[in-house]
Amino acid sequence: MKEEERIIKNTIKRTKEYDRTLSPYACKTSECQKLRKEENEHEEFDIRWPFEEDIDRILYCKSYQRYTDKTQALSFFQSAHISKRSIHVQWVSRIARQIGKGLNLNLDLIEAAALGHDLGHTPYGHVGERALNEKLQEAGFGYFCHNANSVRNILYLERNGKGYNVSLQVLDAILCHNGEMLSKKYEPDRKKTKEQFLQEYHDCWHKENASLDLKPMTLEGCVVRISDVISYIGKDIEDAMSVGILQKEDLPEKVVKVLGDNNKSIMNKLIGDLMIHSYQKPYLRFSHEVFEALSTLLSFLGEKVHHHPVLEKENAKLSRMVKELFDVYLEELENNDQDSNIVKFKSKMIESYQNTPNPLIVSDYLSMMTDTYVLNDYESKFLPILHGEKL
Repeated sequence: MKEEERIIKNTIKRTKEYDRTLSPYACKTSECQKLRKEENEHEEFDIRWPFEEDIDRILYCKSYQRYTDKTQALSFFQSAHISKRSIHVQWVSRIARQIGKGLNLNLDLIEAAALGHDLGHTPYGHVGERALNEKLQEAGFGYFCHNANSVRNILYLERNGKGYNVSLQVLDAILCHNGEMLSKKYEPDRKKTKEQFLQEYHDCWHKENASLDLKPMTLEGCVVRISDVISYIGKDIEDAMSVGILQKEDLPEKVVKVLGDNNKSIMNKLIGDLMIHSYQKPYLRFSHEVFEALSTLLSFLGEKVHHHPVLEKENAKLSRMVKELFDVYLEELENNDQDSNIVKFKSKMIESYQNTPNPLIVSDYLSMMTDTYVLNDYESKFLPILHGEKL
């Protein structure tokens, strides 16, 4: 037997052994489904397990690299310690792996989905997301939500439109991760098929608020979804305190009594309570007391932080900036302006992408941008360039 064949057979054997150690409610590695046939499937020597391949494809894609200059919640504060999208996805991955390990779930699936869940997030976080959603509706195309756009990025936009063949279970967890929707109980839709997933993905673009009703097909997807909430809720509060728009004594007393008043305490309480009430269960859930405290804290965060008057005022400027760029890019596309970067972007994409509706191309282009790129491009298009005495 050739050495390569021996290694591959041992790897397959270890995959089966790993599956046997998992919870009966876990997604097994052997159940991994790809949406399309792999390129050079029988030619490449690869000892990675299927969900490990997904982790690597996400880690090395360009969308992942752009996390480093995309804001989490507070877009315009100049501080090295304000959360960025890059560190947020790492925190989600770490929290999700901790929960998954305790519940004996598939950690590779969890890690891939956690690292990829925000690949399609816009510059300036949810401000940019709302701006694109409004512009797509104005253009008569449909709707924008970052979770569906994350699937679009990795599956249809990376590698100049070729995309990456990431597993169905990972894509589904990314699509269904909506961290703004809180549930007391998270139970997967285990009967979901590839066809149902693709329909749900389509509906997110063409039916208003379709993403709010999605349920992951795996318990691992449920873990990533609640880990997103656990990751940001305490940290957004600490970030708000660090920039002076919130004080510790502002926190609701009944929340502090249950969850504590700092990120570490909030995370520990949420993770511990979830583990206790979900262990060896086909679902995830919190105790009534902890769920009520978390729900109150989430409402408090939205009202006192995300809708703080200072943030509202500055976010309006960011939204206007994104919308004005959208209009300029759309005009450049429609005029086929050969000097335009968005026209050059489209020309580099594969042939099948060329028939994409112009508003969606603008959405693709804008959503890929980092915060800094948007700001620089806005300045170049809308602000005058100062010259010396002679041109």
